[in-house]
Amino acid sequence: MRKFIVIDGLDGSGKDTQVNLLAEAYENKGRKVTVRSHPCSDNKFGRKSKQALLKTGKYNKIKATVYFGLDAIRSVQMYYYNKDVDVVIFSRYILAVMYLPNVVNTIVYKIVAFVLPTSDCMFFLDITPEESLRRIGSRDEETEMFENIESLRENREKSRKFTYNWNVVPADDSPEEISEKIVAKCFSTD
Repeated sequence: MRKFIVIDGLDGSGKDTQVNLLAEAYENKGRKVTVRSHPCSDNKFGRKSKQALLKTGKYNKIKATVYFGLDAIRSVQMYYYNKDVDVVIFSRYILAVMYLPNVVNTIVYKIVAFVLPTSDCMFFLDITPEESLRRIGSRDEETEMFENIESLRENREKSRKFTYNWNVVPADDSPEEISEKIVAKCFSTD
């Protein structure tokens, strides 16, 4: 049976670290794993989303979200339905809707969550905005439009509207502690 797992959270929450640890745990069990980290650089939607994220303004915020969504849909089409894969892990997925204006983000989330696959192994890494910003500052990458304390606070608060049926994991903990919780939940539902 194919396993679908999503790990999402604010920037700097440790999504890619947790995805890699989880993929390794499944590979050690002999499972074939595919990982998709959105926005992906292997297609035009992911690249356009990333380009918009490096800019500012309302237009680029919407553009980044729309292209991100198209990138995630492409990943679902290509990897979720691939019978040669045992475990599909997405880093960043449908929570990108929280970046849309408040008047539409809840409606869009409900539609997207109905249309696209979900699972009991969807994790939101809940990091404090201050810790998120500290981790972002330690990376050697360009800063994206949402990577400032005001946006991080706002988006953490917005995320609570969407994560009511997710597994919310405190992400200020060590990567090992976070990984233990995620692995235990995922393996318990195999």
